[in-house]
Amino acid sequence: MPKKEHNLQTVVRDAGYQPIGTSSGGELNCVRRLGGDYPRFHLYIREETDKFIFSLHLDQKKPSYGEETAHSGEYEGEKIKEEAYRVARFVT
Repeated sequence: MPKKEHNLQTVVRDAGYQPIGTSSGGELNCVRRLGGDYPRFHLYIREETDKFIFSLHLDQKKPSYGEETAHSGEYEGEKIKEEAYRVARFVT
């Protein structure tokens, strides 16, 4: 999405997200909790010269790892679509 005059940290804060680190690919890793720790929206943002690249999903519960990898994230659906539109309002 076009960057225009926006600062990445301002967009994140204004959208209600909390930065929790940086991914190995250099993306800002952020979450927006919907009550307690979970469920929460999980947003990765990469800043390019003229745009922001967003990757969004909904974590339903804490990931459990052991012999099997389990991640209860939703990557599609109405909730994701609504949140993507909500976040987009902060940069348009």
